[in-house]
Amino acid sequence: MIEITNLGYHYPGSGHRVFNDFDLRIEGNHIYGLLGKNGTGKSTLLYLINGLLRPTAGTVNVDGYRSFDRSPEMLEEMFLVPEEYDMPDVRLPEYAAVSRKFYPRFSDEILRNCLDEFEIAPDVNLKALSMGQKKKVFMSFALATGTRFILMDEPTNGLDIPSKALFRRVVARNMTDDRTLIISTHQVHDIEILLDHIIIIDNSKVLLNAGIDDITRNYVFRTISEGDSHSADVVYAEPSAMGQSAILRRHNDEIETQINLELLFDAVTLNHLKL
Repeated sequence: MIEITNLGYHYPGSGHRVFNDFDLRIEGNHIYGLLGKNGTGKSTLLYLINGLLRPTAGTVNVDGYRSFDRSPEMLEEMFLVPEEYDMPDVRLPEYAAVSRKFYPRFSDEILRNCLDEFEIAPDVNLKALSMGQKKKVFMSFALATGTRFILMDEPTNGLDIPSKALFRRVVARNMTDDRTLIISTHQVHDIEILLDHIIIIDNSKVLLNAGIDDITRNYVFRTISEGDSHSADVVYAEPSAMGQSAILRRHNDEIETQINLELLFDAVTLNHLKL
Protein backbone atom coordinates (compact mmCIF):
# COMPACT_ATOMS: atom_id res chain seq x y z
CA MET A 1 0.00 0.00 0.00
CA ILE A 2 1.15 3.54 -0.77
CA GLU A 3 0.03 6.25 1.67
CA ILE A 4 0.67 9.91 0.88
CA THR A 5 -0.21 12.33 3.65
CA ASN A 6 -0.08 16.15 3.73
CA LEU A 7 2.45 16.05 0.90
CA GLY A 8 4.21 19.26 -0.06
CA TYR A 9 6.79 19.59 -2.80
CA HIS A 10 8.44 22.28 -4.90
CA TYR A 11 11.56 22.06 -7.02
CA PRO A 12 14.60 23.91 -5.64
CA GLY A 13 14.71 27.49 -6.91
CA SER A 14 11.07 27.44 -7.95
CA GLY A 15 8.32 29.28 -6.14
CA HIS A 16 5.68 27.05 -7.69
CA ARG A 17 4.36 24.38 -5.36
CA VAL A 18 3.73 21.17 -7.27
CA PHE A 19 1.96 19.69 -4.25
CA ASN A 20 0.54 21.35 -1.17
CA ASP A 21 -1.23 19.37 1.56
CA PHE A 22 -1.85 16.52 -0.89
CA ASP A 23 -3.32 13.20 0.28
CA LEU A 24 -3.64 9.96 -1.66
CA ARG A 25 -4.04 6.29 -0.78
CA ILE A 26 -3.13 3.62 -3.33
CA GLU A 27 -4.20 0.09 -2.48
CA GLY A 28 -2.28 -2.89 -3.78
CA ASN A 29 -3.07 -5.37 -6.54
CA HIS A 30 -4.45 -2.99 -9.17
CA ILE A 31 -3.46 -1.42 -12.48
CA TYR A 32 -3.83 2.32 -11.93
CA GLY A 33 -4.10 5.04 -14.52
CA LEU A 34 -2.64 8.25 -13.08
CA LEU A 35 -4.14 11.10 -15.09
CA GLY A 36 -3.97 14.89 -14.98
CA LYS A 37 -3.37 17.97 -17.06
CA ASN A 38 0.16 19.09 -17.95
CA GLY A 39 1.97 20.43 -14.92
CA THR A 40 -0.18 18.73 -12.30
CA GLY A 41 2.76 16.68 -11.00
CA LYS A 42 2.11 13.18 -12.31
CA SER A 43 5.78 12.45 -13.07
CA THR A 44 6.87 14.22 -9.89
CA LEU A 45 4.52 12.00 -7.89
CA LEU A 46 6.08 8.84 -9.33
CA TYR A 47 9.55 10.09 -8.41
CA LEU A 48 8.38 10.93 -4.90
CA ILE A 49 6.90 7.43 -4.52
CA ASN A 50 10.16 5.91 -5.73
CA GLY A 51 12.16 8.08 -3.33
CA LEU A 52 14.19 9.87 -6.02
CA LEU A 53 12.67 13.15 -4.79
CA ARG A 54 12.25 14.12 -1.15
CA PRO A 55 9.05 15.81 0.05
CA THR A 56 9.35 19.33 1.40
CA ALA A 57 6.46 18.49 3.72
CA GLY A 58 4.38 15.47 4.64
CA THR A 59 5.12 11.81 4.07
CA VAL A 60 5.15 9.19 1.34
CA ASN A 61 5.08 5.66 2.75
CA VAL A 62 5.32 2.45 0.73
CA ASP A 63 4.31 -0.61 2.76
CA GLY A 64 5.38 1.26 5.89
CA TYR A 65 8.74 2.47 4.54
CA ARG A 66 9.41 6.18 4.01
CA SER A 67 10.10 6.38 0.31
CA PHE A 68 12.92 8.92 0.46
CA ASP A 69 14.91 6.63 2.79
CA ARG A 70 15.21 4.33 -0.25
CA SER A 71 15.67 1.31 1.97
CA PRO A 72 16.78 -1.90 0.24
CA GLU A 73 13.59 -3.58 1.46
CA MET A 74 11.47 -1.04 -0.41
CA LEU A 75 13.63 -0.77 -3.54
CA GLU A 76 13.70 -4.51 -4.16
CA GLU A 77 9.90 -4.32 -4.46
CA MET A 78 9.74 -1.31 -6.80
CA PHE A 79 10.82 -0.50 -10.35
CA LEU A 80 10.43 2.83 -12.14
CA VAL A 81 10.25 3.15 -15.93
CA PRO A 82 10.80 6.88 -16.60
CA GLU A 83 9.59 8.67 -19.70
CA GLU A 84 13.10 9.36 -20.98
CA TYR A 85 16.43 7.80 -20.09
CA ASP A 86 19.89 7.03 -21.43
CA MET A 87 21.03 3.44 -21.66
CA PRO A 88 24.62 2.37 -20.93
CA ASP A 89 26.95 1.24 -23.72
CA VAL A 90 26.67 -2.45 -22.84
CA ARG A 91 24.82 -5.45 -24.17
CA LEU A 92 21.61 -6.51 -22.47
CA PRO A 93 23.02 -9.72 -20.88
CA GLU A 94 25.72 -7.65 -19.13
CA TYR A 95 23.15 -5.11 -17.92
CA ALA A 96 20.84 -7.87 -16.69
CA ALA A 97 23.66 -9.75 -14.92
CA VAL A 98 24.48 -6.67 -12.82
CA SER A 99 20.98 -5.30 -12.25
CA ARG A 100 19.14 -8.55 -11.54
CA LYS A 101 21.02 -8.93 -8.22
CA PHE A 102 18.88 -6.18 -6.71
CA TYR A 103 15.62 -8.09 -7.37
CA PRO A 104 15.26 -11.41 -5.53
CA ARG A 105 12.44 -12.67 -7.78
CA PHE A 106 14.00 -11.68 -11.10
CA SER A 107 12.91 -14.03 -13.90
CA ASP A 108 15.13 -14.71 -16.92
CA GLU A 109 12.22 -16.57 -18.48
CA ILE A 110 9.91 -13.53 -18.29
CA LEU A 111 12.65 -11.31 -19.73
CA ARG A 112 13.16 -13.70 -22.66
CA ASN A 113 9.43 -14.03 -23.30
CA CYS A 114 8.85 -10.26 -23.25
CA LEU A 115 11.78 -9.63 -25.58
CA ASP A 116 10.48 -12.33 -27.94
CA GLU A 117 7.05 -10.69 -28.06
CA PHE A 118 8.61 -7.29 -28.74
CA GLU A 119 10.90 -8.90 -31.37
CA ILE A 120 14.05 -7.64 -29.63
CA ALA A 121 17.23 -9.72 -29.83
CA PRO A 122 18.36 -10.85 -26.34
CA ASP A 123 21.95 -9.63 -26.82
CA VAL A 124 21.29 -6.11 -28.18
CA ASN A 125 23.63 -3.23 -27.41
CA LEU A 126 21.51 -0.91 -25.27
CA LYS A 127 23.23 2.25 -26.47
CA ALA A 128 22.37 1.49 -30.10
CA LEU A 129 18.61 1.22 -29.57
CA SER A 130 16.03 3.65 -30.89
CA MET A 131 13.65 5.33 -28.41
CA GLY A 132 10.90 2.79 -29.09
CA GLN A 133 13.29 -0.15 -28.74
CA LYS A 134 14.68 1.23 -25.48
CA LYS A 135 11.16 1.43 -24.11
CA LYS A 136 10.48 -2.18 -25.05
CA VAL A 137 13.70 -3.42 -23.42
CA PHE A 138 13.21 -1.37 -20.26
CA MET A 139 9.59 -2.44 -19.88
CA SER A 140 10.60 -6.07 -20.43
CA PHE A 141 13.20 -5.75 -17.71
CA ALA A 142 10.70 -4.08 -15.38
CA LEU A 143 8.22 -6.94 -15.75
CA ALA A 144 11.01 -9.48 -15.23
CA THR A 145 12.11 -7.99 -11.90
CA GLY A 146 9.19 -9.57 -10.04
CA THR A 147 8.70 -6.41 -7.98
CA ARG A 148 5.34 -5.77 -6.34
CA PHE A 149 5.25 -2.17 -7.56
CA ILE A 150 5.97 -0.97 -11.09
CA LEU A 151 5.74 2.73 -11.93
CA MET A 152 5.59 3.71 -15.61
CA ASP A 153 5.76 7.29 -16.89
CA GLU A 154 4.31 7.72 -20.41
CA PRO A 155 5.26 4.15 -21.39
CA THR A 156 3.69 4.27 -24.88
CA ASN A 157 5.48 7.44 -26.04
CA GLY A 158 7.77 6.49 -28.91
CA LEU A 159 5.89 3.28 -29.71
CA ASP A 160 4.17 2.77 -33.06
CA ILE A 161 0.59 1.49 -33.24
CA PRO A 162 1.45 -2.26 -33.43
CA SER A 163 3.91 -1.85 -30.55
CA LYS A 164 1.24 -0.19 -28.38
CA ALA A 165 -0.98 -3.23 -28.87
CA LEU A 166 1.99 -5.46 -28.00
CA PHE A 167 2.64 -3.39 -24.88
CA ARG A 168 -0.91 -3.97 -23.63
CA ARG A 169 -0.66 -7.70 -24.30
CA VAL A 170 2.77 -8.09 -22.68
CA VAL A 171 1.71 -6.20 -19.56
CA ALA A 172 -1.56 -8.13 -19.22
CA ARG A 173 0.23 -11.48 -19.50
CA ASN A 174 2.76 -10.60 -16.82
CA MET A 175 0.52 -9.08 -14.17
CA THR A 176 0.16 -11.18 -11.04
CA ASP A 177 -2.32 -10.99 -8.17
CA ASP A 178 0.22 -9.37 -5.84
CA ARG A 179 1.53 -6.75 -8.29
CA THR A 180 0.55 -3.07 -8.48
CA LEU A 181 1.17 -1.09 -11.67
CA ILE A 182 0.82 2.70 -11.80
CA ILE A 183 0.83 4.21 -15.30
CA SER A 184 1.08 7.97 -15.71
CA THR A 185 0.04 9.01 -19.22
CA HIS A 186 -1.67 11.48 -21.51
CA GLN A 187 -2.26 8.73 -24.09
CA VAL A 188 -5.39 7.38 -22.43
CA HIS A 189 -6.58 5.36 -25.43
CA ASP A 190 -3.32 3.40 -25.37
CA ILE A 191 -3.96 1.97 -21.91
CA GLU A 192 -7.64 2.27 -20.99
CA ILE A 193 -8.46 -1.41 -21.53
CA LEU A 194 -5.61 -2.38 -19.16
CA LEU A 195 -6.75 -0.31 -16.20
CA ASP A 196 -8.94 -1.37 -13.32
CA HIS A 197 -8.58 1.84 -11.30
CA ILE A 198 -8.44 5.55 -12.19
CA ILE A 199 -6.77 8.41 -10.31
CA ILE A 200 -7.20 11.96 -11.61
CA ILE A 201 -5.28 14.76 -9.91
CA ASP A 202 -5.26 18.54 -10.32
CA ASN A 203 -3.91 21.43 -8.24
CA SER A 204 -2.94 19.25 -5.25
CA LYS A 205 -6.39 17.67 -5.22
CA VAL A 206 -7.51 14.15 -6.00
CA LEU A 207 -10.49 14.70 -8.27
CA LEU A 208 -11.18 10.99 -8.73
CA ASN A 209 -9.89 7.80 -7.12
CA ALA A 210 -12.21 5.00 -8.17
CA GLY A 211 -12.29 1.52 -9.58
CA ILE A 212 -13.45 0.91 -13.14
CA ASP A 213 -16.04 -1.55 -11.83
CA ASP A 214 -17.52 1.09 -9.52
CA ILE A 215 -17.73 3.62 -12.35
CA THR A 216 -19.33 1.28 -14.88
CA ARG A 217 -21.71 -0.08 -12.24
CA ASN A 218 -23.18 3.39 -11.76
CA TYR A 219 -22.72 5.06 -15.16
CA VAL A 220 -22.98 4.18 -18.84
CA PHE A 221 -20.95 5.72 -21.66
CA ARG A 222 -22.66 6.06 -25.01
CA THR A 223 -23.50 8.33 -27.94
CA ILE A 224 -26.81 10.15 -27.76
CA SER A 225 -28.66 12.55 -30.03
CA GLU A 226 -28.56 16.30 -29.51
CA GLY A 227 -32.03 16.44 -27.99
CA ASP A 228 -31.25 13.72 -25.45
CA SER A 229 -28.47 15.76 -23.82
CA HIS A 230 -31.00 17.40 -21.48
CA SER A 231 -32.20 14.09 -20.07
CA ALA A 232 -32.11 13.88 -16.28
CA ASP A 233 -29.85 10.83 -16.58
CA VAL A 234 -27.11 12.72 -18.47
CA VAL A 235 -24.36 13.84 -16.09
CA TYR A 236 -21.95 15.04 -18.80
CA ALA A 237 -22.01 15.33 -22.59
CA GLU A 238 -19.81 16.83 -25.28
CA PRO A 239 -20.11 17.03 -29.09
CA SER A 240 -18.78 14.15 -31.20
CA ALA A 241 -18.87 13.18 -34.86
CA MET A 242 -21.91 10.94 -34.24
CA GLY A 243 -23.88 13.30 -31.99
CA GLN A 244 -23.06 13.70 -28.30
CA SER A 245 -20.67 11.52 -26.32
CA ALA A 246 -22.30 11.23 -22.93
CA ILE A 247 -22.03 9.83 -19.43
CA LEU A 248 -25.42 8.82 -18.02
CA ARG A 249 -26.59 7.38 -14.75
CA ARG A 250 -27.04 3.65 -15.15
CA HIS A 251 -30.29 1.93 -14.26
CA ASN A 252 -30.28 -1.56 -12.78
CA ASP A 253 -31.61 -3.20 -15.94
CA GLU A 254 -29.06 -1.55 -18.26
CA ILE A 255 -26.07 -3.45 -19.62
CA GLU A 256 -22.72 -2.12 -18.46
CA THR A 257 -20.70 -0.27 -21.10
CA GLN A 258 -17.00 0.11 -21.71
CA ILE A 259 -15.58 3.22 -20.09
CA ASN A 260 -14.62 6.18 -22.28
CA LEU A 261 -11.60 7.39 -20.36
CA GLU A 262 -11.10 10.58 -22.34
CA LEU A 263 -14.74 11.57 -21.79
CA LEU A 264 -14.47 10.73 -18.10
CA PHE A 265 -11.33 12.85 -17.80
CA ASP A 266 -13.06 15.83 -19.43
CA ALA A 267 -16.11 15.43 -17.21
CA VAL A 268 -14.02 15.40 -14.04
CA THR A 269 -11.47 18.10 -14.91
CA LEU A 270 -13.52 20.51 -17.04
CA ASN A 271 -16.98 20.10 -15.56
CA HIS A 272 -15.89 19.30 -11.98
CA LEU A 273 -18.12 16.24 -12.06
CA LYS A 274 -18.18 14.27 -8.82
CA LEU A 275 -18.76 10.60 -9.55
